[in-house]
Amino acid sequence: MEEEDEQNPQQRSYWSRWSKHDFFPEPTFQNLSSYKDALSHTPSRLKDRLLHRSSDSFELLQLPKQSENRMKRCLTWWDLVWLGFGSVVGSGIFVITGQATRDAGPSIVLSYAISGFSALLSVLCYTEFAVEIPVAGGSFSYLRIELGDFVAFIAAGNILLEALVGSAGLGRSWSSYFASMIRTDDTDFLRIRVKSLPNGFNLLDPIAVVVLLVANSIAMSGTRRTSVLNWIASIASAFIIVFIIIVGFVRGNTAN
Repeated sequence: MEEEDEQNPQQRSYWSRWSKHDFFPEPTFQNLSSYKDALSHTPSRLKDRLLHRSSDSFELLQLPKQSENRMKRCLTWWDLVWLGFGSVVGSGIFVITGQATRDAGPSIVLSYAISGFSALLSVLCYTEFAVEIPVAGGSFSYLRIELGDFVAFIAAGNILLEALVGSAGLGRSWSSYFASMIRTDDTDFLRIRVKSLPNGFNLLDPIAVVVLLVANSIAMSGTRRTSVLNWIASIASAFIIVFIIIVGFVRGNTAN
């Protein structure tokens, strides 16, 4: 019976992990003396992190054993296709197209073709990595194996920064479009103006915050629900893009 318990440890819900051990599982944070001892080994540990590289066997076999809840495979090929499409062709295409058109003019089509080819190269790289190293860590795990922990750490920080800045920009753009549907003369009327802040930073956007909270809540509710929402939004985006291309060819001015 004890052997079965060791092989199948009791699984806990994600929302029930609020103890000190859950937030600080490392022995380093158990008490002040252990923390001071860990600080004394910082130079050697930093050197190890700079030079250390993970391995395929560790990422595939040993690392998953440290997790209490194994991840379930709930995505089909249909979900993965639209997940890739949504990652490459995001909603940002509807946000920056107008500004890019003012700068690039009619050559915006060529600009999108070049960027699409670059995205295709990135997709091929990720496909090769995913087949060779089928783990849930994504770019972080791939870089840990190929280039080491330090490069993976820098890349993970850049990915987090990109997600924060990108989601903030998309949330603000969504609120601007929503406001323009109500009033075309002032798209900032739903935002809160703070006079004590400098211009350009004095407009608080509660609508954008609500949009991001709703999106994050859906993402946290489960992978399957998020995937369904993703492929619905991706299909809608694909139809809109095709519609814009067709209208552009039909109503376009060849004199440009």
